[in-house]
Amino acid sequence: MLLAVRRLRSLSLLYPTFSPRRRLPPLFGVRGKVSISPSLPEFAGKISTSPSLPEFAVTPRSVDFNAWFQDVIAKAELADDGPVKGTMIYRPYAYKIWEAIQKYLDVKFEKIGHRNLYLPQLIPNKFIEKEASHIEGFSPELAIVTIGGGKELEEKLVLRPTSETIVNYAFDRWIRSYRDLPCMINQWVNVTRWEKRTKPFLRTLEFLWQEGHTAHATFEEAEKMALQMINLYKDFAYEQIALPVIAGRKSKAETFAGATCTYTIEAMMGDKRALQSGTSHNLGQNFSRAFETRFMKENGDMQHVWQTSSAVSTRLIGGIIMTHGDDTGLMLPPRIAPIQVVIVPIWNKSDEETSVLEAATTVHNTLTEAGIRVELDKSNQETPGWKFNFWEMKGVPLRLEIGPRDVTNKSVVVSRRTVPGKVGKEFGVSMEASTLVNYVKSRLEEIQDVLLQRAISFRDSNIVDVSSYGELKEAIAEGKWARGPWSASAAEELKVKKETSATLRCFPFEQPEGDKKCFMTGKPAEEVAIFAKSY
Repeated sequence: MLLAVRRLRSLSLLYPTFSPRRRLPPLFGVRGKVSISPSLPEFAGKISTSPSLPEFAVTPRSVDFNAWFQDVIAKAELADDGPVKGTMIYRPYAYKIWEAIQKYLDVKFEKIGHRNLYLPQLIPNKFIEKEASHIEGFSPELAIVTIGGGKELEEKLVLRPTSETIVNYAFDRWIRSYRDLPCMINQWVNVTRWEKRTKPFLRTLEFLWQEGHTAHATFEEAEKMALQMINLYKDFAYEQIALPVIAGRKSKAETFAGATCTYTIEAMMGDKRALQSGTSHNLGQNFSRAFETRFMKENGDMQHVWQTSSAVSTRLIGGIIMTHGDDTGLMLPPRIAPIQVVIVPIWNKSDEETSVLEAATTVHNTLTEAGIRVELDKSNQETPGWKFNFWEMKGVPLRLEIGPRDVTNKSVVVSRRTVPGKVGKEFGVSMEASTLVNYVKSRLEEIQDVLLQRAISFRDSNIVDVSSYGELKEAIAEGKWARGPWSASAAEELKVKKETSATLRCFPFEQPEGDKKCFMTGKPAEEVAIFAKSY
């Protein structure tokens, strides 16, 4: 404990709650025991509780993917469990990632015309009940407030599960004529959904998200916006977090409660399960009719507005972990990483410390001035090996090592997180400012691309094209995604779900040409669909 306190004082104040020696309790319940290779101690109920467990060891992904996921979350200091079962505490490192997502998307939303605001978290229950399919879809997940100020409330209040209803309360006040359209708003907020099964970052009682809402004069304008938003999410996933999602349309059975059509981006995780990573909904006039949100057309006629809603959430962080992480820990795409480069100065003798730290500080300042996010770990309470393991666990893309010999040679040693061991090290990289900056920026872009290409290769090698229900069953049993022509009914879609636990993830926008026959019925099909087990 004393060692942890000393390191806390010596580290930068970027993570004020950092405590590397602390053993964290399990997230969301106690895991059962897992048998793993004899070279590692047994992983039981609590994360990293065994005194013989190597400090930075995690359950191997191949042994227990869920245990690995939770180990990485704890040891990379991303989250902790909250006092209420199913809730979580976002630690500073994870919140930095969320802030980076927010910063990037806010610029994109602004260009489209969205404006940020904040809507109340407490929603009258009667609002939720106004749209029949909406209340039917969300009723089991609602958190309802019945007491306020020590007294029972006359009307129940719902903690925001989503905001389509209260948005219409606002739109009805703001929209009078066609001149007020389109009306486009966005908010970054928390929502509450009483999930039966929780998993950190993926399904929690309370989570953070962005939700956009728009109102339009025509169906065509609303449809264009819904598609524009899902494609924006797709571009973000590819370009910023190296997540090769598949964009497409949900089936009627999987459509958002209250929407006429739902578009989605689906990502394949490291265990081959699908993760719905963002959605955009064409709401038609369902909510505007329920709330009588109307506008006057140019000819003087009154008409209900056409609406959309769209959202991504902190489950994107879970997607980053499960797509790119390995048995060493987190692996972050450089464009989203809170720290892109960590500098580890190394010295053995006291008379070497000053010159090494001076050189490391100069390198730190040079890279920082070039707009690179850099951390200088100049503490002397831990060995260089400990620091290497620590920063690898946190997924920092590049590590620069500077020792006495490097100072003499005016060079650094560079290690890439994507290439472990000595193979990933490059020696003798010049400290000269422009040379070093160009080199580091080039390496960061290379790492970003490597992570994306790895994920694409993994995804494509685990999607199986099927032409019969038997082939679908076989693909799903192997843990893969099944892709094939589909024109069957909702009842047959439910049959697939019951018999294989796989759901129809989407009808991809990119469709193969030529005639198709539904693999379930043998009848003509216009589209192929993707089925997979999911989170």
